[in-house]
Amino acid sequence: MNHPGFLLKGTIPSGAAEPGRADDFIDVERLLAMVYRQVRVLALCALIGLGLGILYLATTPPTYTAVSHVLIDESLRKMVDSTTASSFTSEMETDSAMLSQIEIIRSARLAGEVVEREGLDQNESFMNPPKSLLSEMIGRARSVVHLLLGRSGAPAAATEQQDAEARRQAAILALQRQVIAQRAGRSLVIVIGFSSHDPQLAARITNTYAKAYVDDQLDAGFEATEQAAVWLEGRLAELRESSQAAALAVERYRTEYGLSAASGELMADRRLSDLNSQLAIAKADTARAYARYQQYQAIADAGPEEAVRNATISDEEQQPSELLTTLKTRYLTITRREQEIANQFGADHPQAVALRREQADVARQIHGELTQLAVNYRNQYEVALSREKALQESVSTASGESAEAKQSQVQLRELEQQANALSSLYQSFLARYEEATQQSTFPVSKVRIISAASTPESPSSPRTTLVLGLGLVLGLMMGGAFAGLNEFNERFFRTSEDVRERLGARFLGYLPLFGGEDAKGRRAGRKEPPALHPAPAADVKAQRSRRATRITIDAPGSAFAETLRNAKYAADVVLQERQSKVIGIVSALPGEGKSTVSANLAQLLAANGRKTLLIDGDLRNPGLSRALGMSSEHGLLEAVMNGHSWRAVAKIDPQTRLAVVPAMVRGQFSHTSELLSSAGMRNFLQEARNSFDYIIVDLPPLGPVIDAKAFAPLADGLIAVIEWGRTPRALVRSVLGSEPVVADRILGVVLNKVNMKTLSRYGGFGSSEKYLGEYVSYYTSAAKKAA
Repeated sequence: MNHPGFLLKGTIPSGAAEPGRADDFIDVERLLAMVYRQVRVLALCALIGLGLGILYLATTPPTYTAVSHVLIDESLRKMVDSTTASSFTSEMETDSAMLSQIEIIRSARLAGEVVEREGLDQNESFMNPPKSLLSEMIGRARSVVHLLLGRSGAPAAATEQQDAEARRQAAILALQRQVIAQRAGRSLVIVIGFSSHDPQLAARITNTYAKAYVDDQLDAGFEATEQAAVWLEGRLAELRESSQAAALAVERYRTEYGLSAASGELMADRRLSDLNSQLAIAKADTARAYARYQQYQAIADAGPEEAVRNATISDEEQQPSELLTTLKTRYLTITRREQEIANQFGADHPQAVALRREQADVARQIHGELTQLAVNYRNQYEVALSREKALQESVSTASGESAEAKQSQVQLRELEQQANALSSLYQSFLARYEEATQQSTFPVSKVRIISAASTPESPSSPRTTLVLGLGLVLGLMMGGAFAGLNEFNERFFRTSEDVRERLGARFLGYLPLFGGEDAKGRRAGRKEPPALHPAPAADVKAQRSRRATRITIDAPGSAFAETLRNAKYAADVVLQERQSKVIGIVSALPGEGKSTVSANLAQLLAANGRKTLLIDGDLRNPGLSRALGMSSEHGLLEAVMNGHSWRAVAKIDPQTRLAVVPAMVRGQFSHTSELLSSAGMRNFLQEARNSFDYIIVDLPPLGPVIDAKAFAPLADGLIAVIEWGRTPRALVRSVLGSEPVVADRILGVVLNKVNMKTLSRYGGFGSSEKYLGEYVSYYTSAAKKAA
C-alpha cells in the first residue's frame, strides 16, 4: 500500500492542464476499470430498461400482421404486344419501376378503393383500435401542447355527408400509414401487408388490397388500350389523306417533266450511256486507222528499197494484198537467182545484169502498191475521225438533256420520299390500330397474386425478446451515459497514479476514513486518556475529534499508522543530512484533515522515542488546538511576538512525551503571514531545533491564505494532504505549480479520508489498489498486538 521509492529532488508541473498519454490511443485497462467503478450505475440502468420493457409489453395490445405476395409476371406480358400503352414497360426490372409500383400500392386512390370494398370507415375496430399506454401518453402530451398553443378550437358543425367524407378520408389516411408495401429482395415480387389488433381484419384487408391492386392494373390496361385505339383511329384518317395526296403529287411531277423511267433508269440517262459507249468505240477505231496510215505512209516516203524491205508488214484486221505478196515472192526469187549467177559467172555476167534490172522493176511495183495502200488507209482514217466528231456532238447534246432531267429528279425524289414515309407511317399506325382493337378485349393483367394472406396465429408485435433486448440495450446505453458523466465529473484524486501523473510528486500512501479498520485498536478496550487541559464545555464532537488525533497511538498496527510511517521514512531519506527536521503539513483546501495528519504523525514520532514538537501554525483557524482540547493563556503567537522560548508555551503529553505548541488567538489578527515569516519565528524554530529531532508544523491551507507560502522557506520539507475524492486535481496543480518555493519542498503527498472498500474500483489492473485486501491480515495482527 505504501510506496518507498523516493527521489532526492522532484518538481511539480506548472499550469492547470492535466497531462495526457501520447502513447496510449485506447487504454483498455482504464476502460475496464471505469466499467468496474460504474457497474452499479450500469446494472441499475439496465434493470430500469428491462422494467420499462416489461411495462411496455404489459400495456401494449398485440398486433397481428398478414402478408400477401404479388408477382410482376413478365411471361403474361408476352401474350400482348409490348407497344400497347400499359402501366408497365420493358424496364420493369429496374429499381425505379419497382418503386413506382410500390407507390401505386400506397396511393390514396387504391386505399380509397379498399376502404369502399371493406367498409372500413364504418368499422370501429379499424377506426378506433386499442392503444398502448405509451401511445395514450403521447396523445395526451400532444393535446396539452395544442391546448397551450391555442389550437384546440371546437370543430364547426358539419352535415352528415361531410361527416361521412371526413370519416372516409380518415380511414384512407390510416390505411396508408399502416399498409406494408416493399420489394422482396431483388426479385419482381412485391410484399403487401397490413397490421391490426384483429387478426381476421388484418388478413381480410391484405387480401382486399392485393385484389384491388391486380384489378387496378387490369383496369389501367383496358383504359390505356381504349384511349390508344381512339387516338389511332383519328390519326389514321389524317395519315390516309396525307399519303394519297403525296402519291398524286409524285405522279403529276413525273408527267410534267417527262421523267419516265425504264427498268428503274431515266430514258435520258440510258441514251447518254449508249452514246458514250459508241463514242469510246469510235475513238478506238480512229486511233487504229491513223496508226495504219502513218505506218504505210512512212514506208512509201522511204523509197522503193525500203518498200521492198517492209513489204511484209501485216494488218491484223485485213489480209495482206495478193499482188503485194506475189511481187514480194517474185522479188525474192529474182534476188536469189541473181546471187547464184553472180557467184558462178561474176557480177558482170549479162544474165546477172538482166536479173538486177528485173529486180529493180519489181521493187518499183512493190513501192507503188504500198503507196496505194497508204492512200486507202488515209481515207479510212478520215472517215473514222468524222464519225468520232459526230458522236462527240451527240454526247454533248445528251449530257445537257440528262443534267436537266437530274435536276428535276432531285425534287421528284424528295416527293417520292415524302410519299413513302407517309405510306409507311400509315401502314404502321394501321397495324397498331388493329392490334389495339384486338387487345382491348384481352382480360390479362401483368401482375398476379402468388400468395394470399392467411389469418396470422401469433402477434408480430410487440416481440418479447426484441423489446426486452432493446430495453436492456437502452438501459445500458443510459447507464453508459450516466457512467460517462460520472467519469467526466471525476476530477479528484483517487489513486497513487493520479498523484504521480497529475502532480509529478511522490505518493506516500492512503489514510483510511475513520470508522473502518483504522479504529480496530480503539475497539480493543483501551480507556481514553484524559485531555491535557480539558475544555470546560467538551461535547461528543470534541471527544471524537480528540480520538481522531490519537489513531496512531490507539491503533499502531493500522493502515493509517503505516502510511504515516511511510511519510516519516520519506522525510528521513530526503532530509537525511538534517539533524533536526522542520516538516510542514499543508493542504489546498480547509477540511482536508491536515490537522489530524499533523497530530497523528507527531504522536507516531513521539511514541517511537523521537523528540518531537508539534506546532499549530494555523493562526487564523487553530483547528489542531481545538481538536487536542487545549486551553491555554499563551501560545505560538505570544512566543513569537514576545521572543519566548518554546518551553514557555509548550504542553507535554504525559503518555508519549509529545510537546505541543498551541495557537491561542483571541480576537482578529490579520498579519499572520508576516508573523510566520518573521525573524522571531525563525529564532523560535532555531531554538527548538536544538531540542527536538522533528518539528511538525500544522500550516493553514494553501488556497485561501498565504500563510503557508510565507512559512515555506523556514521548513525543511512539506507534506501535502489531499482529501480523497473531494479536492479537484486542477486546483492542487494550480496551487502547487504557482509557488515554486512550496513545490520544491514537497516531500510527498498523502490521500486522506480514503474509503478503502471502494478504492480498489479506481485502481488499474495489476496496481497495488487491487490487492489492498491481501494486506488486511498484517494490519489486523498488528492492531491485536497493540491491544
